[in-house]
Amino acid sequence: MKKILCAFLLLLISGNVHAALDVFACEPEWAALTQQLAGDKASIYTATGALQDPHRVDARPSLIAKARRADLVVCTGAELEAAWLPLVLRESGNNAIQPGSAGYFEAASAAHMLEVPARLDRAEGDVHAAGNPHIQTDARNFLPIAEALSKRLIQLDPANTAHYQQRLAAFDQQWRSAIAKWEKQAAPLKGVPIIVQHQGFPYLNNWLGLQQVATLEPKPGMEPGAAHLGQVLNGLQQHPARMVLRAAYQDGRPSEWIAERAQIHAVMLPYTVGGTPQAADLFALFDDTIQRLLAGLKN
Repeated sequence: MKKILCAFLLLLISGNVHAALDVFACEPEWAALTQQLAGDKASIYTATGALQDPHRVDARPSLIAKARRADLVVCTGAELEAAWLPLVLRESGNNAIQPGSAGYFEAASAAHMLEVPARLDRAEGDVHAAGNPHIQTDARNFLPIAEALSKRLIQLDPANTAHYQQRLAAFDQQWRSAIAKWEKQAAPLKGVPIIVQHQGFPYLNNWLGLQQVATLEPKPGMEPGAAHLGQVLNGLQQHPARMVLRAAYQDGRPSEWIAERAQIHAVMLPYTVGGTPQAADLFALFDDTIQRLLAGLKN
């Protein structure tokens, strides 16, 4: 009898261990959001690092192996991962996570997209048909994305519906309060002219009212040469800027070159969770972003 009871208990324990959803998150911000919404009901693997360009990732066998076991893929979408994710999904052989299935979630599908091209011309550089994919720089985008992702978690794991609903409600309340705090702190940034190294900040600009006057890349995804940097520098005589922004994963030399000659601040932003030591979680990501931008205003 004791042996039967022990076997039953082991079966229960084993069932609990494997009860969590196996989630494959393409970027750290979506891993962090999924953790907020799922808690201990999800086991999350992050495919890219904070200091890695999410456009350019090798479809390594380790990624394929992780995707093969996943119940849910959570990615930005809008072609951000077009260079590697389709190969990972195809080679995984996992029908549950293919595009169009319940196990495939694109955050961009729940966000209002900016910079949607009227005409798609690849000669113009790394242009995305669905719009600019860097949606994670506007904190407001996380509200509709969280709601949509929570519904997907419930669809895949209906037994824990109450758990997901409670965590969504808690996140929504905390996040709205945090947005109000960040917007109050960021008030001095409204109307401030900036340069960006890569066309990766339209959502941040739209949220905080920053005014972008130049881009260091001659075309999206194309590294700037000396001639183009010189043109940008000359243009600052007519349209001066207060700072130049880049993501933590980018080479800082173009920004430093402009900053030194224009006598403005070069500001490196975390861009995602883990991009800086201070941006350790989703809330800290925006705490650090706002503080770094405000520091860029100082003489």
